[in-house]
Amino acid sequence: MTFVVNGKMDWLCQRCHRESIIQSFFRPGFFIICLGMLLTLVIYPALRTVGLQLHSTLTGSYISGHHSVILINCPNEQAAKDISRAIMERRLAAGVNIFPKSYTMYYWKGEIQDATEIILLVKTRTSKIQKLTDFVKSIHPYEAPEVLSFPVEDGSLSYMKWIDDAVPDD
Repeated sequence: MTFVVNGKMDWLCQRCHRESIIQSFFRPGFFIICLGMLLTLVIYPALRTVGLQLHSTLTGSYISGHHSVILINCPNEQAAKDISRAIMERRLAAGVNIFPKSYTMYYWKGEIQDATEIILLVKTRTSKIQKLTDFVKSIHPYEAPEVLSFPVEDGSLSYMKWIDDAVPDD
């Protein structure tokens, strides 16, 4: 902001205004408040997780989204069994259901394809989804395997505990 007096700029007012803004920004109280707000934003996810787990422990309620169900399509029964066993051996899931043949239609490279596939239903912790997805992509025979996850909103607490016991949290 500049002021013009008789055709000349009032540099003194401009300089005083700028310095007062800079001084107010670097006041210790203002700086501490800003730092506190920044730290709160950074550690909020961890605080929320701890709070939810504490609430769940004290009330015996379920933490929504802590577990997930994953769908994986496989080209045949043998591939489905091999992928399921590999997932279980690495303790990435508590259990895998292998559903019999399903008929599927999809677009692939601009054309409609149709085939039969085997569907895997994988039960795991939500924290394992990325690791499980990366692992499946590394061993799956498809170029772009279908790996879709869905968070579990609610369910049997004893079953959810079983998933937690079967799938270690890293």
